[in-house]
Amino acid sequence: MARTPGEGRSGGRGRENDRQPRDREESELVEKLVGINRVAKVVKGGRRFGFAAIVIVGDSKGRVGHGTGKAREVPEAIRKATEAARKAMVRVPLREGRTLHHDMTGHYGAGKVVVRAAPQGTGIIAGGPMRAIFEALGVQDVVAKSVGTSNPHNMIKAAFDALAGATNPRAVAARRGKKVSDLVGGSRGQAEAAARE
Repeated sequence: MARTPGEGRSGGRGRENDRQPRDREESELVEKLVGINRVAKVVKGGRRFGFAAIVIVGDSKGRVGHGTGKAREVPEAIRKATEAARKAMVRVPLREGRTLHHDMTGHYGAGKVVVRAAPQGTGIIAGGPMRAIFEALGVQDVVAKSVGTSNPHNMIKAAFDALAGATNPRAVAARRGKKVSDLVGGSRGQAEAAARE
């Protein structure tokens, strides 16, 4: 019996089994389309249209990434942007799995964003592209403000610049050779120390 190309001695099932965990992991990702931009190139026969998409991808558990893609058709541009976002995912430490540990600012070009941790029940107070980032990241309580440009590309890159500086008290305490309760005051410090033990 002739085997089809790519089919191994195991009847081609081995590769499918290897692929299953990764497919399951990718299916759990949240994809948010932030925007599509149409551009026209004027050529001899008229106009030739192209599309640029920007996509946010996250697992709602502290990992998020962004990507852009360009193509002649919208679905292809979205596919390219999604692939780029999956490759560029970063991990952001979250407090209690619902908010950030501290306030941050980020810059990119003319964009500046201020991101602040918020108490439980606040919700996501952020506009446009930044809301998509926090939803994909899994943040439930945050206050964010964009100052300057409203260009989604610059806003997203400024937000990722802010998130790149996020740290958790446990890592800072380990680096400085101190206890978590020494760094974080009040009941929160005791709760962090208890969680560590």
